[in-house]
Parts: sequence; structure tokens; C-alpha cells
Amino acid sequence: MEALTTFAQLLAGGVLTGLVFALVAVGLTLVYGVMDVVNFAHGEFLMLAMYATLGLALIGLSPFAGLPLVAIALFLFGIVVYRVFIRRLLAGPPEATVFGTFGLLVLLQGLAQALFSSDFLSVPHPPLQGTLRFGGLAISQATLAEGAGALVLTAALFAFVEYTETGRAMRAVAEDRVAATLMGIDVQRVNGLAFGIGAACVGAAGALLMLSYPVFPTAGAPFALTAFVVVALGGFGSIQGALVGALLVGLLEVFGGFYLSPELKMVPVYLAYLAIVLVRPQGLLGRR
Repeated sequence: MEALTTFAQLLAGGVLTGLVFALVAVGLTLVYGVMDVVNFAHGEFLMLAMYATLGLALIGLSPFAGLPLVAIALFLFGIVVYRVFIRRLLAGPPEATVFGTFGLLVLLQGLAQALFSSDFLSVPHPPLQGTLRFGGLAISQATLAEGAGALVLTAALFAFVEYTETGRAMRAVAEDRVAATLMGIDVQRVNGLAFGIGAACVGAAGALLMLSYPVFPTAGAPFALTAFVVVALGGFGSIQGALVGALLVGLLEVFGGFYLSPELKMVPVYLAYLAIVLVRPQGLLGRR
């Protein structure tokens, strides 16, 4: 009975961890799917969202109340970054976006270091710090809220891409950019929207993460690294694949941390990544 309870506890923890990874990763996979751009500064967008959430908390807005404001701010920030920076990089060789977004990563980390120092900062008096108990299971309220919020927002993004006219335009651009242009779709507008929505997703993730994580200049790096693995596992450009990959990563990380050791918790994740990439390079649900 104790072993079954432990297994259920690990399963719940893995699923909730994976859902947060999914919300970080869907923005990354959406941008890649529409624009063929790997945004290496994705983790730094997450870091900015966490600092923005902290700033709102200091004037009295909880992370939940601040979430829509942070998501909108990151959406606008993403649009500006696309129009000022990414659009020009797309006119150059393919390597330009790789080095350009990596340079943006370094710039944003440096600015954060200069403005906020390297101190770990947390939201004062964060809500939902209790523990819910279901039989033998004990789940942190904050972790449950993060997982549930991530699931709702990921489902909303999937519905937007699948069932709205703008979403269909994004899928058309992702399938064939030239054909989409001939059909009258404004590819630059779609690219800008995709980049903005990707940034908004990571903005929402940053607000949710401030329920239980501190922020510091490199806070987004470990989440971004995991998000790259999630996207590669699930399939580049696939929102469903990002969700499946994130759940797999969350479960492997939690079970690996328990049955191996906390220091080795990512070993099963990277072994699964290598196995899937070798057998199916396009990822579990990727089509290209």
C-alpha cells in the first residue's frame, strides 16, 4: 500500500511538473512551426515575465491578478522584438537567427544583472502556500494551481491555432510560406503574431512560476533548456507534441529524482531524448 501511494505521489508530481514545462515549450514550438526560428532567448523572456510579476506583486497585485497583464506585456514585447530585430535577421542567412537570438539572450541576462543584481527575489506573501491532501497524497496548492493554469492556457492556445481564422493562417504559413503568400495571407503579420503569442505564453508561465520559484537573471535558463528537449521529443512545431513531450519529461524527471538521486534526475530525460531523436528525428508527433 505504501509503495502504491508513493507511486501515485510521484505520478501526480510528474504530471503537474510536465504541464508547466508544456506552457513554456508551446510558445517555443509555435514560433519554430510558423517561422522556422529557434528563439534561444526564450528563457530570458520567461525571466522578464517573472521580474514583471514580482514588480506587480510589490504594488499589491498577486501573480494571478498580474498574469493577464504580464501576458499582454510580453505579447507586445514579442511583437516589438520581431519587428525591430527578428524580421531583419530573417532576411539574412539561416544562421543569423541562431546567433541573433543567442545575442539577445546575452543582452537580456546582462541587463537583468545590471538592473536587479544576482539576488534571488520572491513574491512577498505568495498565495496558495498550503498543502492539499487526497488520501495519502499531499500536493502543494501552488503546484496544483501552476499545473491547472498551464493546462487551461495550453488548451486555449491549441483551440486558437486549430479553430480560428488567424490560427488557420498560421498553419498555412507553417505548411508552405510561398503558397500562403499567393493565397493573400500577410506572412509578416502572421510571423509577428506568432512571435507575440509565443512570448505571451512564456509570460503566463512566468507569472504562474512566481507562485513557487524565485527570480534571478538566469532563472529562465533551466526551463528553456528543458523546453528545447520537450520540443525535440514532442515534435518541432506541434503543440500536441509539446504537451506529450512535456508530460514525458516531467514524469521521467520526478521518477528519476526519486529512484536514482536528485542529482541524476535529468539523466532519464536526456537518455529518452537521445533514443527518440535517433529513432524518430522529427519527434513523437512531428511531421517534418
